[in-house]
Amino acid sequence: MGMLDRLRKEWFILGIVLVIAVAKLEPAFGVKGGPLMPEISITYVAVSAIFFNSGLSLKTEELTSALMHVKLHLFVQIFTLVFFPTAIWLFLQLLSITPINEWLLKGLQTVGCMPPPVSSAVILTKAVGGNEGIVITPLLLLLFLGSSSSVPFSSIFSQLFMTVVVPLIIGQIVRRYIKEWLERKKPPFGAISSCVLLMIIYTTFCDTFSNPNIDLDKFSLVIIVFIIFSIQLGFMLLTFFFSTRQNSGFTAADTVAIIFCSTHKSLTLGIPMLKIVFEGYEHLSLISVPLLIYHPAQILLGSVLVPTIKSWMISRQKALKLTKQPKMPVKV
Repeated sequence: MGMLDRLRKEWFILGIVLVIAVAKLEPAFGVKGGPLMPEISITYVAVSAIFFNSGLSLKTEELTSALMHVKLHLFVQIFTLVFFPTAIWLFLQLLSITPINEWLLKGLQTVGCMPPPVSSAVILTKAVGGNEGIVITPLLLLLFLGSSSSVPFSSIFSQLFMTVVVPLIIGQIVRRYIKEWLERKKPPFGAISSCVLLMIIYTTFCDTFSNPNIDLDKFSLVIIVFIIFSIQLGFMLLTFFFSTRQNSGFTAADTVAIIFCSTHKSLTLGIPMLKIVFEGYEHLSLISVPLLIYHPAQILLGSVLVPTIKSWMISRQKALKLTKQPKMPVKV
């Protein structure tokens, strides 16, 4: 793959770097009360647009089929929404005595509370769905982080309902009427959500760079990057171990789904969630940093490990076929 093709493929990660740089150069445009009016255009319009787009793109029949794989589905959801955030919380109790920036540590906890991306479930396995995490995530954030948000609890969930649940449902309803057109034209749903997400990231960092009291030390950032890669790799090995144990009941293809879906976290769902739960909080951008790092890290690790995992899966499937082949009768 040439350099230009590589850049085109990873345009979203480059976009994140670009919008953060632009926010650093010109924060006044995207701050609250600025020309972009993010308190309306982002908080309500952009977030709603992302979830309407998600509802429009989600194939209901595939999600229904996914729910039929109960054991696989439960493993992924329990690992992602119970074990993952709890393990991170315990780990952060140790890190709290270190000089690492406390807001980055809170951001690491938010990563643990996020659901897996629905797209990964569909693309990798055609068997696992993660969209119910939309409802569970805010509860996890409030449970592990406490009521750090300046927004009342009731307001969080009313805004969550209006900007997440309602647009998602409307998107699914609209899809029923234009399903044939969508399948024929194949609109770039992923690119649309990514572009809107870049706007949200831009305004989030505009608030940061316009506040002179917020400072991010390089030591904390480097340590967080190292921790994120270590967590991902460690949890991938852990899910591999559990899903390949004897009598686990999972196939090799199931294991691949478990490895990726249990350890991946959704940036598309995550950033709007943080925007809602921590609305008006001056350290929102620092809390968002670990999730912004986690996204390219999971892509990078996935790209590196896919050939090895694929090779293992093929060899495992071939070995299984050989054991199932009937033995030829011995001629006397």
